[in-house]
Amino acid sequence: MNVADYLLEGKPELAPALLTLSGDYTYGRVRETVQSVADFLLESGGRKGERVLLLAENGLFWVSAYLGILRAGMVCVPLPTNIAASDLEYILSATGSRIIFADPRATKLIPESWRSIPVVSSIPERAGQESVRVSVDKNDLAALMFTSGSTGRPRGVMITHRNIIANTESIIQYLSLTSRDRIMCVLPFHYCFGTSLLHTHLAVGGSLVIDSRFMYPEAVLQRMRQTECTGFAGVPSHYQILLRKSNLGRIDFPALRYVQQAGGQLAPAFIQELRQALPGKQIFIMYGQTEATARLSYLPPEELDRKPGSAGKGIPGVMLTVVDEDGRDVALQQTGEIVAEGANISPGYWKDPEETARCFRNGKLYTGDLATVDEDGFIYIVDRAKDFLKCGGKRVSCRHLENVLLEFDELIEAAVVGVPDEVLGEAALAYVVPRNPKAQPSPEQLETHCRSRLPLSVVPKRYVLLASLPKNSSGKVLKPLLKTQALELCAN
Repeated sequence: MNVADYLLEGKPELAPALLTLSGDYTYGRVRETVQSVADFLLESGGRKGERVLLLAENGLFWVSAYLGILRAGMVCVPLPTNIAASDLEYILSATGSRIIFADPRATKLIPESWRSIPVVSSIPERAGQESVRVSVDKNDLAALMFTSGSTGRPRGVMITHRNIIANTESIIQYLSLTSRDRIMCVLPFHYCFGTSLLHTHLAVGGSLVIDSRFMYPEAVLQRMRQTECTGFAGVPSHYQILLRKSNLGRIDFPALRYVQQAGGQLAPAFIQELRQALPGKQIFIMYGQTEATARLSYLPPEELDRKPGSAGKGIPGVMLTVVDEDGRDVALQQTGEIVAEGANISPGYWKDPEETARCFRNGKLYTGDLATVDEDGFIYIVDRAKDFLKCGGKRVSCRHLENVLLEFDELIEAAVVGVPDEVLGEAALAYVVPRNPKAQPSPEQLETHCRSRLPLSVVPKRYVLLASLPKNSSGKVLKPLLKTQALELCAN
């Protein structure tokens, strides 16, 4: 089935679908605009399988363009509106896109050399004739989701209609979503976590509150309460800000049923603070990758006490194993790579056979994430394979050091990178963001905190205080940029 039909058919015409700052839109209105986009594309000569770029902020235009592209049997390439010009030019070339949907503010991003490509910046009007339906096979491509590649160039993850439907149904099952659910959506839809919120809530006939004002967290929290959201979703940085820079714990949310967190590990100290701030609400800790459409595992809320720090087990329909370098299941508490299998796993990377062969083998995804497994089969992620330091011959997880730093409750964020060291070979440098810029902790206080919890060889050699950590449009910390800055700091 075409994902657009799967998400929109059978929903009550007048039921609310999208609640935005500029207006609310029913399922009937969304269906109408989606069909307008599909008709426009087909009347313009668009052919099944062709790629269409989408550069826009969350809203009716984004949703209509995305689902309209899919309904026309074409492939959507959603991108952030702050994408670097060089990356955009590369993706335009790599995908051979013949048309771009871009909201008016994003049109300036399009390089001069590509200005001959038609740009659509508003929802096309219906022509009035009978709509054409394009049949798709479940294994046809629906989207190319570009992520940062190991070579520095973005790489396109191929996502099929089957991938989306399988992952959507699985998430709906473990979150127990129904048409009564309404999610506060601060995550961008071009990011697979954000797209999964759109997929799951449209599939059950629920609704999404779209709010792009997270730089003003109090405004988002008040709107969440006013619109009676039953759910909230965020990456670690969202929760870190809400817990240490907002009134989250002092506001009552009578309609709120659960919150979900993915996009990196939320430090255990913050999980405890979140439970205290939202007593009686379900907290879903999750793990995923773009290569898995969105989600791979979740920790049931009732297991938070018994399995602290765990990413849980595979979601329904997904098999996760942790294997050693020879492909054998690791022994208890031994570290290995997480391997995933299921209908949500991407067929590979767009026009990149080498990376596809490295990461996708025999229908399985080799995630590059290192983990251990306990006696009950629960997975504990240690770190990305590339995010380890080697201090004095000992391998050290940057994530572990960041978690220790965040136990210091005057910090909001922490990021650790490696820098050269004459004695240890490599040492840790810590970037930290204080809760209160006017009462910053001293490097000596941070050093005392770390020395009481870590072996001397892995205590950071330097602490750099920042107003905020650099992040991409999805809220993830830009470690390569911090690493470059750290090397420059140490060289001076």
